Amino acid sequence: MKLKPLLIVVSLLVVACVAVYYLQRPPPPAAQDVRTQQPLLEAGIAAKAARLRLTDQGKTLLFVRQDDGTWRIPGYFDFAADFSKLTDFVTKFTSTKIERLVTTRPDRMARLEFKDTKIELLDSADQLLWSVTLGKMGDAGGRFLRYGDEPKAYFARLNLWLDLEAKGWADSVLINLKPDDIAKVEVGMTDGGTLVASRARKEDSWTGADAPQGQQLIADKITSLLGNLTPLRFSDTCELNDPNIAVARAHQRTVKLTTFDGKNYTVALGRKPEEKKPKDSATEATATPPSATEDPAAEAKPAEPAYETIPAGPVYVHVTSSDEKAPVSALMQKRAFQVYDYVFTGLPEKLADCWEDKPAQPPPASEAPKP
Repeated sequence: MKLKPLLIVVSLLVVACVAVYYLQRPPPPAAQDVRTQQPLLEAGIAAKAARLRLTDQGKTLLFVRQDDGTWRIPGYFDFAADFSKLTDFVTKFTSTKIERLVTTRPDRMARLEFKDTKIELLDSADQLLWSVTLGKMGDAGGRFLRYGDEPKAYFARLNLWLDLEAKGWADSVLINLKPDDIAKVEVGMTDGGTLVASRARKEDSWTGADAPQGQQLIADKITSLLGNLTPLRFSDTCELNDPNIAVARAHQRTVKLTTFDGKNYTVALGRKPEEKKPKDSATEATATPPSATEDPAAEAKPAEPAYETIPAGPVYVHVTSSDEKAPVSALMQKRAFQVYDYVFTGLPEKLADCWEDKPAQPPPASEAPKP
């Protein structure tokens, strides 16, 4: 082959290769969105917020920051919000980063289910500082989201459940004490007596007043009681004039706690007791028919009376504090409070059950024999 035709062929092949490269090369990478790899929420914006508003499925829940830095829930009797739960919620946004820009196309955004699931931060003048609308979850977790009304959809590894029940956000603590804070406990017993236990320092053992001869206080009784009462949390609330409260008050027991700094808390606990009563005889068989082997003329035996059990009612609590400025004093004016059953059922019942025999003392060592 002559050299000139060969050079022409090679040149044509080079041109063809260059053309193929330019036709098939991948498109240049899109410019990275400024929000990518940035936190969903800047900590500085969160620090400026005076309102937090959550919206989902037509419900709205508002939190308002107070001058002392605490947060309240105006829509739930102006109760204090659980600060730790609120902090954890906001931290999910300040610690999670935008992973990628998903789309700016309206048709694709419509498939990401951006509806009314929204988190908003506002300033003290109700001006919007930050707003995010959550879309559907990703196939492997995470969440699609958009900022305000921007025509952009992002994805982040954000996993959270938006709770719009105000009760679940309220600070449920009625008495914010620890067992080590208590110097004296007085418990009204079901047999009419009162158990009084005290200690001079938190390191000391509990001692009971008026212990029977040769007996001592069962310290676990006090340890268990304080474990249920400190801190004391409510489980639900109701109106102050709820008729069930009067019934519970008739079966009330009282515990008085005295702290080492001299403050007193009187905790009155009561509930309607369990009740057993005969079932309506009109709906029950009143006699047992004779069997085929028995004498038909024999008199039918009366049936045993059937009973139904009506469960005990909820446990209601009323707390009185010697400190007029204690938060619990204001709470008692707003609502009636229920506590968990174990707080009431865990109280010692009878005074006699609170003592145990003292351990036997070892006999004195005998004197060594004289030489």
